[in-house]
Amino acid sequence: MINTSIKKALAVLSMTLFLAVSANAQRIAYVDVNTILESISDYQSAQQELDKLASSWRQEIAQEYDKIKGLYNRYQAEQVLLSDEARKQREDEIMEKEKEVRDLQKNKFGPEGELFKRRQELVRPIQDKVFAAIEEYATERGYDFIFDKSGSTGMIFSNPQYDKTSDIMDKLK
Repeated sequence: MINTSIKKALAVLSMTLFLAVSANAQRIAYVDVNTILESISDYQSAQQELDKLASSWRQEIAQEYDKIKGLYNRYQAEQVLLSDEARKQREDEIMEKEKEVRDLQKNKFGPEGELFKRRQELVRPIQDKVFAAIEEYATERGYDFIFDKSGSTGMIFSNPQYDKTSDIMDKLK
């Protein structure tokens, strides 16, 4: 008799605990942003344009490196015939050409280079549109957090009520 009363009490307690936990449960989802982007024709066109541009610049840079290689080979062949001053001048010329090509490479492909800027112009509006759609979906369906499965952006949407940044900042003061 006591055993069944304890079992009933435990069952009621378990059910109450389960309901309390599930009432406060956060709704979480994930999406694969790369798959979404690749399904958009404007994104595919932008990627093709960027690939074409990058290929053209790589070819230009490769041609410049070939010219430098030619200068170096000619220098190697003529080195014994050149005076110290002429050798130094040729070496400086080759090094200057290499620096110019490295600068060209940086200007085209670097973190602030033309390819990055062009990607921002072409792809950013499409990404913003996708992120807005995800945020709208999350709000409509009551999701608290949506993560990117591909890992490139991490958290895409979060319910502001779960942002505890200011609490932590207050705690650190």
